[in-house]
Amino acid sequence: MAASKKWYSVLKDKNTLPEGRVQTVTAGHQGVCLTHYNGKFSALDNKCPHQGGPLGEGSIENGMLRCPWHGWDFDPCTGTPPGGFDDGVKTFEVKEDGNEIFIAIEEEETHQDTISDVMIQTMVNWGVDTGFGMVGHSNLGVADAMKRLEEQGKFQFFGIRHEGAAAFAASAYGKLTGKPAVCFGIAGPGSTNMFTGMWDAKVDRSPLLALSGQVDTQVMGTGAFQEVDLVGAFQTVANFNHSVQQNSKHSELMSLAIKSALLNRDVSHITFPDEVAFMPKPTGEEAQTPEGRITPMNISPPKQMVSKAVGMLENSKMPAIIVGHGARFQMKAITSFAEKLNCPVITTFKAKGQISDHHELGCGVLGRSGTPIASWFMNESDLLIVFGASFSNHTGITPKKPIIQVDYDPTALSKFHKVDAALWGEISETLAIIEEQSKGKLNTVDRRSEIAKRWAIWKEEKASRLKDESEAGLSSIAVFEAMNKVVPDNAVIAVDVGNNTYSFGRYFEPKNQSILMSGYLGSIGFSLPAAMGAWAAQGKDRPIWSVSGDGGFGQYLGEMMTLVKYNMNIKHVLLNNLEIGKISKEQKAAELDVWKTSLHNANFSKYAENCGALGIRVTKKEDLLSALEKLKIHNGPALLEIITDPALI
Repeated sequence: MAASKKWYSVLKDKNTLPEGRVQTVTAGHQGVCLTHYNGKFSALDNKCPHQGGPLGEGSIENGMLRCPWHGWDFDPCTGTPPGGFDDGVKTFEVKEDGNEIFIAIEEEETHQDTISDVMIQTMVNWGVDTGFGMVGHSNLGVADAMKRLEEQGKFQFFGIRHEGAAAFAASAYGKLTGKPAVCFGIAGPGSTNMFTGMWDAKVDRSPLLALSGQVDTQVMGTGAFQEVDLVGAFQTVANFNHSVQQNSKHSELMSLAIKSALLNRDVSHITFPDEVAFMPKPTGEEAQTPEGRITPMNISPPKQMVSKAVGMLENSKMPAIIVGHGARFQMKAITSFAEKLNCPVITTFKAKGQISDHHELGCGVLGRSGTPIASWFMNESDLLIVFGASFSNHTGITPKKPIIQVDYDPTALSKFHKVDAALWGEISETLAIIEEQSKGKLNTVDRRSEIAKRWAIWKEEKASRLKDESEAGLSSIAVFEAMNKVVPDNAVIAVDVGNNTYSFGRYFEPKNQSILMSGYLGSIGFSLPAAMGAWAAQGKDRPIWSVSGDGGFGQYLGEMMTLVKYNMNIKHVLLNNLEIGKISKEQKAAELDVWKTSLHNANFSKYAENCGALGIRVTKKEDLLSALEKLKIHNGPALLEIITDPALI
């Protein structure tokens, strides 16, 4: 029985294709070379039978259609080659209706699931429903599977301008939600571009799934175009790192990748050789689900360490709690415990905002990006209770005080020095046990009035600094004091690195905002892509803001076009001081000449406008609040460029 055919309009006005010319058109999913020769329109398969060259990009020479890739000739009407060879090109029926050209194509068969389909469906079943990346020639099979799930409303994918931004967006998504998103690239450079963002996720313990295309298996090792051993390349960054093979257990491979990302809070990477991605799924293989496949995470700590910690609490009069980024999902329980202890709560820089600076026990950030309030209470304490922090040198948690440390990762406990009571366990579970065993045994001093006093001293100092002015530009404290008044209490704020972020750490006073940063990697350019990840995760429910310097914004400024394309309602605050100021400062501190840190910048507000976003530029302090308010109420992507003085940080 002959297959039924469907007619497709491929050219609205035949006069746009002159006599003796060819062009590529599409009928359904069929690529077609449409020719106009000797007064006749003809339709040939667009793929040359030799190397797949696009015949629609060729030309008619001496009465023959010439392939643009290797010069083979075909009759432009019949598709037959000269000399009676049997490597001709398939033709399709053509009809004209007025000036419109139609082509008849056989009805497509119902889609048969591929290996990519079963793996991407498994991924979505595990709750991974958001992706960022770039579609290209070696990942088309996987992209096609993603497209089908997006059409069903089960997956959302954002095409970006640089794969590095995709990885940062996925990393930020994991930091904010605790579940992985996908970053997606082609073979070779598309995937290696993701490397930095994958490392950002790894060192900040953010679950992330990287999927990459790969060249065909049969040409691996031959130096094929864009051939890179991606499994080898990602060996250091991906905790789970495998290539899909024809005979792999495909749904199991994807399940294990996501399971590893979730349980280890780490990076998983799967690469798909191009021909494998298109293969039919094996008979009987179905997409998996997480049901019965992942353990609860409420790990309880060793009893002997609990007893020791409870004894230390009983003997403490002035404890202080320090929370790190690893405690971000347990802050309700930690804050409740602090209220029972009447003790200050200090955060690491990565944990900024996990307790409000307006809470009566909140003492802000400790360390190089922090305030004198936090360091004061650490030094005045007789016991430090540390949740989800790693004691990095940037934070400066003193080892000279008695310490209770709680972390889900046993390797993080006592990592740099001896800790008196190291409790391996999930924080909320551990805290519940400690509270139960210490009930009625605590006798701590109420530090609330002292905390209020220290805040008053710091606010007086800030008011003094706010008076600093310069003809070169605004001070950083002026920017962040204004943001304190305008940024919504429930916003997500992605910040970059550099002096702008140090000043943010000191001067911005979070209420219920969530702060995202490139913590241990400290990668410049993080903030705008991270805001994209935050918008994909929570943009329907929360305002999304980002902050950077001019150096950081320049790294991924192309993503402003991505914001506009998807109407991402992101507000970006850009401190433009024409300098990579942090490096200038470090050169001076090392008693070196300042060298190669100055920048030549565009007018970034005009650039934002050219992209289709709102762009505002501020050069005067008195215009700052109104500009921020305008930024805030704008419905859509917006950028506020503020000319600042690099010396006033």
